[in-house]
Amino acid sequence: MGKAMQDKTTLLVDEDLEGERLDVFVAERMETLSRSQIKRLIEDGQVWVDGKVRKSSYRVKTGEVVAVEVPQDAPVRLQPENIPLEIIFQDSDVVVFNKPKGLVVHPAHGNWEHTLVNALLYHVKDLSGINGELRPGIVHRLDKDTSGVMVAAKNDMAHRELARQIKAHTIERQYLAVVYGVIKENLGTIEAPIGRSKTDRKKMAVTADGRPAISHYQVLQRFKDYTLVKVRLLTGRTHQIRVHMQYIKHPVVGDRLYTSRKAPPGVSSQLLHAWLLGFNHPRSGEYLEFTAKPPDELSQFLSGLESSERSAVQGMEKELNRWES
Repeated sequence: MGKAMQDKTTLLVDEDLEGERLDVFVAERMETLSRSQIKRLIEDGQVWVDGKVRKSSYRVKTGEVVAVEVPQDAPVRLQPENIPLEIIFQDSDVVVFNKPKGLVVHPAHGNWEHTLVNALLYHVKDLSGINGELRPGIVHRLDKDTSGVMVAAKNDMAHRELARQIKAHTIERQYLAVVYGVIKENLGTIEAPIGRSKTDRKKMAVTADGRPAISHYQVLQRFKDYTLVKVRLLTGRTHQIRVHMQYIKHPVVGDRLYTSRKAPPGVSSQLLHAWLLGFNHPRSGEYLEFTAKPPDELSQFLSGLESSERSAVQGMEKELNRWES
């Protein structure tokens, strides 16, 4: 797919990386480049922010377009792959789909195959190029092991409009999560800033100098040792739900990064699913809302909890009847 990376690549700054240094932003978005390469490109005036050359220390803002020109020949050709992908809706502007659990969203260094982008290139023939060759149409992301509803843009107009809605916090995003422990309150709000962890660069954390992050949660069902919650995001920070739930001492079940607890049998990774996505259509302005069925692993885990607790109740009732008789 596409041309060599010697061509100019354009990258739209989304909310997720707002406030990052320019060199950090480019490193996050162009994993094929080393930090030393990025530093040299910025110093040589090969990186622009909205048409202006900026220093490495410049803090990027949501909605800005960063252009990067890599002079050396470094061709990367992404191949369409017939990876199963449930298309929920599509027209000439957008495609809405249910991302499978275990699928990385976009290619990166050493991982050019078997990603969501490879799947999209197979199932969808026209995607916007505003985020460069490696992220065609990608407006927002989900973690590798988080499943659920996503939207991709088929043209630059749609991409910019969806990015504007994300920046304005008008896109509705609701998740289902199974967390450790029993949450007592039926409703709650977690308002705690999130930034990069000071001790582990792979992790995010609640930090005093982090960016604002707000999550609303609602308890849907309580079990003996777990709680099923619906979480509504008002902001879109990296790992936001996982970090916020850990912060209130109820980490997501199966989350290997944010809890040291051993996952229950049958759980391979975090039980987190983006079940609802709502947005205004970029062309018509009509509000659209889509949902996706949770993956089997999450559904089966909940069914097992319900069955186990039902058996426990029946066993207790049987024991009581025996004593009464």
